[in-house]
Formats: sequence, C-alpha cells, structure tokens
Amino acid sequence: MHIIQVDSVQRWMEDLKLMTDCECMCILQSKPISIEKDDQNELTLSSQYSTCDNLQLLLKRAWIISTELTKIAQKLEKNRWQRVHSMTVRVNCHVRSMINEYSTFTRNPSEEMHQYEKLLIDKCSEFTAFTERCVQTEDEQILKSMKSCINETLTTVAQYFGQLIELILTQEAQNLLRQIELSDSMHITELAISSLFSLTQEGAHLCRIIAKEGGVVALFKICRQDCFRCLYPQTLRTLASICCVEEGMHQLEKADGILCLADILTDNSHSEATHAEAAAVIAQITSPHLTFTQHLSSFLENMEEIVTALVKLCKEASSGDVFLLASAALANITFFDTMACEILLQLNAMKILLAACSDKHIVDTPYSRDQVVTILANMSVLDQCASEIIEGNGVQLLMEMLFERSSSGNSAEVAACERVQQKSAVTLARLSRDPEVADAAVKLSCIPRLIKLCRSPTERNNSDSVLVACLAALRRLAVMSPDGLEDSDFQQLVKPRLVDSFLLCTNMEESFV
Repeated sequence: MHIIQVDSVQRWMEDLKLMTDCECMCILQSKPISIEKDDQNELTLSSQYSTCDNLQLLLKRAWIISTELTKIAQKLEKNRWQRVHSMTVRVNCHVRSMINEYSTFTRNPSEEMHQYEKLLIDKCSEFTAFTERCVQTEDEQILKSMKSCINETLTTVAQYFGQLIELILTQEAQNLLRQIELSDSMHITELAISSLFSLTQEGAHLCRIIAKEGGVVALFKICRQDCFRCLYPQTLRTLASICCVEEGMHQLEKADGILCLADILTDNSHSEATHAEAAAVIAQITSPHLTFTQHLSSFLENMEEIVTALVKLCKEASSGDVFLLASAALANITFFDTMACEILLQLNAMKILLAACSDKHIVDTPYSRDQVVTILANMSVLDQCASEIIEGNGVQLLMEMLFERSSSGNSAEVAACERVQQKSAVTLARLSRDPEVADAAVKLSCIPRLIKLCRSPTERNNSDSVLVACLAALRRLAVMSPDGLEDSDFQQLVKPRLVDSFLLCTNMEESFV
C-alpha cells in the first residue's frame, strides 16, 4: 500500500510539471528578485558557481533535452498525441531555461550563437503549436497529414539544438584555453585546467572540440614552463584524456609532445606524481586499441629513453597506482614496437617486474598483474627470456596467475582476471619451448591446473580465450613431458586437432569434471 501511495504522489508531481505554462515559467526565471543594483549583484554572485559547475548544469540540461527529443520521436511513431504534446511543452520549457541559465554566466556570446538561440526558440514554439493542434483534432486524415510536418519540425529542432550546444561548448573551451594561455596567475590557470579536465570526462566529442581549439598545444606550453611545475600532474592528466581521440593525437605530434614527455620522464627533479601522469599519457597514446598511432614517428626516436625511465619508475614506485600507470605504458609499448622487448631485456626489466609482483603493496590488483603478464608474454618471444624467467622464479608467478580470481565480482575485474589467466598460459606455452622452463612448469604442477582450466568452465569464467591459451600451453608441455598426463586427458585434450578439443571442452557439463 505504501509503494502505491509513493508512486501515485510521484506521478502526480510529474503531471503537475506538464500543467505549468512554459512561457510564464521562463518569464519568472528571467525576472530579478530585486530591482536595487546592489541586491541584484549580490543575487547574481550568490547563484554564480564556478565555470565547471555551470558547464555541468548546462550539459545535464542538454542531456535531458536530447533524451526528451528521442522519446518524442518514439511516441510520435505510436500516434500518442497527448504524450507528444505534453513532452513538447516540457522540451520547450527546458530549452528556454537552458538558454536563460547560460546567458547568466556566459561572456560575450557570438552573433551566431544569438541567431541559433532565436531559431531554436522559434522552432520550439512552432513545434508546440503543431502538437497542440493535433491534440485538439480527432480527424485521422488531418493527423496523418500533420505527422510528416511534425517529424520535419522535430528534426529541425534537434538540428538547431545540436548546433547551439556545439557553439556553446566550443566557446567555453575557447574561453578556458584563453585563460590558460594568457593568465600569469597560478590560481586562475589551475581552475581553468580543472574545468577543462571536467569537460574531457564528458565524452569523446568534447575531447575533439578541445583538441580542435588547440587544447593540446596550450597544455604542453604549461608543461614547458618551470613556474607551473606544481600544475604538471593535473595538466598531464588532462592531456591523457584529450589524447583518446585522433584529433588529440595529431595535435600532440604537432606540439612535439613526445619529446616533452620524454624530457619530463627523464628529469629526476620532477615529483613521482608528475612522472606517473606522464606515464599515463604514454599509456594512452600507445594503446593497442587505438587505430591511429601510426603517425607517432617521433615516438620511435625517443623510445629507448622513455622505456628506460618507465622501468625506473616501476622499480621505485611507492604505490600500486604509480606502478600500474608505468607498467601499463610499458605493456602498450611492447605491442607498439618489438624493439621495446629487446630494450627491456637489456634493462633487466624482467627481474624488476617479477620482484614487484612479490610486493603485495605494489602489485595489488588484477589490473597490475594484467600489465605485468602482458609484458612477460610479449617478451617471451625472445629466446633469452627463458633464463631470466628461471632466475626470477617467474614460472612460479605464472602458475599463481593461472589461479587468478576476482574477489569483488565486478565485471571489469573479472575481465582483467580472464586476461591474466589467458596471458599467463600464453607465456607458458611460448617459454616451454625451452626444456628448463618446461621442466620447472611440470614440477610446479602446471599440467593439472591447465587441465582443470580446460575441463571446468567456471574455473576460467566460461572464457573461450582462456581455454584456447590453456590448450596450447598443455600441448606444448605434453610434448616436453608426456608422462604428466593421464591417457583420457591425452586422448581428449592433446591428441585431437585443437578445434576438436576446444569444442569438446566448451560443450562439457560442470558435473563431468
């Protein structure tokens, strides 16, 4: 009974919003409470939040309008005219409120922006008038003929709205970048960078706007001025966010950003936080998931000193977060260029990474272990890696990684655990071409564990990629140590074609194990 009452009240309040006359609402919002100059200024200041807060409010309002427009299109398809009209009234009110709110904190809006504001308001009014006429008629033929006009008007409203939002966000990005470039004040620059970072968190589209307006170049200028050293971590974090889009990467290349990052990483006078954020930028721009890294030609020129600095950062990391950023950058670089693996081998990186894994305060999450095992897997193609693995007790670590399980059940963590299991099996398969590694793996009971992962879907979280990797590792070890398998395991998991064993394991019931 209580639930019914609550729902009824909520529904009544929602309906009440729709009964409000939007023109009266907007006029009330536009009127000052006091006509006295001092009081009015006080009111403006008290309601004036930071640029970041104002933009968040604007983006929230824009999201609401965008969602409402989508819903109107859905209701229109179903000919639910009453709902279409009530939602149109609501959109009209939201649009006017958004324009009024923005006008209270913007400075010098462009003429083009004023034009789009007028076009949008006029088109919204026209839209509301159209839908009101539809509500007032019951003639199906008239409604059918008006439907195409309403659809066309809805499309135009959405178009004007999108263009207005684009103009507003572009102007705000320009204002923030102007503050960063022209201000000598530490406080103003810090606030502008903070607001810019908040914008980057709103999605790739905003990152593209910032990049196109010269955001990457402006931020790298900050990173080249010693007077702003205390702002380097914040600035680099913002750069990492912008460089998730292709426009940001192109700007980074133009700003000679790789050289700047290399200078920061190799300068021991910088704080660990600065080095960590520089590593985060490197991790972002070398991500194997990006398809537009081929133009980073300058990266190869600075790769050796960058890799050296990152290995040093891994070795001296004071926290798990710092290690994660540095190891993630290294892991991505090993995908980016095979020469990186040879550099890592020369720097004794294998020993450093294996030692870090024994410190639970440093390598404390599946995400960190995922980076480490990625580096090991990519380095394992080199013949010299086998001896390094044996010396650093690496086979034991790989065996432990085959048992990686999520403690929280979080989907991202579960996926990281799957990657750890898969890559540890891949690394074992590659390294087991060396008899010494294969012998160590057999002695540590890797074969029973690999069999368990193949036969038990829950052990591998039903992951096919883990299954394939484990079958490959098992087959490699079976060649080196055929006595370690029972005949049924050999007949089902080793002797058939890989695809047949895979199909057999994926169709197994849990009770079979």
